Amino acid sequence: MAAPHETQAPAGAAPVPDYDAIIIGAGMSGMYQLHCLRELGMRVRVFEAGSGLGGTWYWNRYPGARFDSESYSYGYSFSKELLQEWDWTEHFAPQPETLRYLNHVADRFDLRRDMQFHSRVAAAHYRESARGWDVVLEDGSRHHARFLITAVGPLSAPTLPRIEGVGTFQGEAHHTSRWPHEPLRFEGKRVAVIGTGATGVQTIQEVAKTAAQLTVFQRRPNWCAPLHNRPITEEEQRRIRADYPEIFRRCQETFSCFLHTPDPRGTFEVTPEEREAFYEELYASPGFGIWVGNFRDMLTDPAANKEISDFVARKIRQRVRDPRVAEMLIPRDHGFGTRRVPLETRYYEVYNQPNVRLVDITETPIERITPKGIRTSDAEYEFDIIVYATGFDAITGSFDRIDIRGLGGQRLKDKWAQGPQTFMGILAEGFPNMFMLMGPHTALGNIPRSIEYNVEWVTDLIRTMRERNLTRADARPEAVAAWTDHVKAVGEGLLSNEVNSWFTGVNTNVEGKQTRIIARYSGSAPAYRAWCDEVALKEYRELALA
Repeated sequence: MAAPHETQAPAGAAPVPDYDAIIIGAGMSGMYQLHCLRELGMRVRVFEAGSGLGGTWYWNRYPGARFDSESYSYGYSFSKELLQEWDWTEHFAPQPETLRYLNHVADRFDLRRDMQFHSRVAAAHYRESARGWDVVLEDGSRHHARFLITAVGPLSAPTLPRIEGVGTFQGEAHHTSRWPHEPLRFEGKRVAVIGTGATGVQTIQEVAKTAAQLTVFQRRPNWCAPLHNRPITEEEQRRIRADYPEIFRRCQETFSCFLHTPDPRGTFEVTPEEREAFYEELYASPGFGIWVGNFRDMLTDPAANKEISDFVARKIRQRVRDPRVAEMLIPRDHGFGTRRVPLETRYYEVYNQPNVRLVDITETPIERITPKGIRTSDAEYEFDIIVYATGFDAITGSFDRIDIRGLGGQRLKDKWAQGPQTFMGILAEGFPNMFMLMGPHTALGNIPRSIEYNVEWVTDLIRTMRERNLTRADARPEAVAAWTDHVKAVGEGLLSNEVNSWFTGVNTNVEGKQTRIIARYSGSAPAYRAWCDEVALKEYRELALA
């Protein structure tokens, strides 16, 4: 239904809110937050830029897009009935299935009636006199609410490469996160893929199956590990349903909310033979075990990290027949697991195919995109399709693209110019009544598990405010300083924070984002929840409530 117009107030008076809360984004965060606020009896509106719900799983329709968390650990856990009525078909579900699941959730809980699609938020300004937020959509319509909740996601602001001529190509060109809704066929086509991050890896291994010629333009290789996906049998499905309490209990206990947790042993506490056997076991196991279930010192001790990096390098050399290509696919600028590890299905074998070639653009840089294809420093290539697997302006990028202004008209983008400053990743001082779901400095990992916790924490705070007739919540400066210091402290010693990646806020495709920052919470999810729980238990003393 159409959004109601703002009620007109007498001259000089604060506007009567359209809604109690406005949520930006109809992905997994926004959907669950809507459900929880409705349970409080609140009037809520979700503004979504797309034509449908699903967030990540709406936008990322590229070939090969799928979970790399086990499906049954990824879905919502808040409803026992929902858990019992949905069957996952694969251990790592593909994008179409996940989108069907989220639409099923929306239908089951009647969420669409409070969602407005094709509605991109352009600006959100806090009005102190009204103790609320004025929200402006790109179409110019204006809305007002007491609470503003951002459910914009850490990986939702796609970036194109800063290469001359982007946009001049006369064939088809698509960013992986803005894939057409109609099927795109590659048979008989000459295809270029720029980028070999997680989305690039998933795309490449699918396009290579049918394209007449696939050319991969790689700036830097990533360490990849096998996904080992397979269908879920009926017997497994029955067992999963019975085991859901244990599955989610384990997710609550592990470091990153995955079903895997670090091995308590150190790398050099075992013999070389035991170490090799353990690596082989992890490499042959499904999911992220080789990344987050490895020896406890793998991500902190350079010597330990070199052991696993050398092991994976040997695997790449075994799987890629051309020694020169194999060496091109082995990272030299970072160790295994210090950047996000793409999970793959026969990705390395793709480079054994006669229809696939790999171009190292650190040696022969792309000079420009041309009307017919791509020109590097030593060759010109003609293509029918160009795929930009060039990633996202991660974590803060989706906030930067909205004109968010708090007290005194201060812009959030300016406040975060030297890196985000938050309280628990949920509040930003000087931006009252704005709550961030999966904002900077929250625990990432298995994202839906963190989403549910963030949403429930925000819901409990809003419930408390309503019970006490409070209308304003802001983080105290000293609380933000303490949390930011804590985030920096738990990140010390992590090899990943010494590497340029989206984990550290670096994106060469975005002006001004070439310097490493602490963009995420690097401690454990249980430790994060314990801090947040303590704040609530002590009645939100770190917040200025009024």
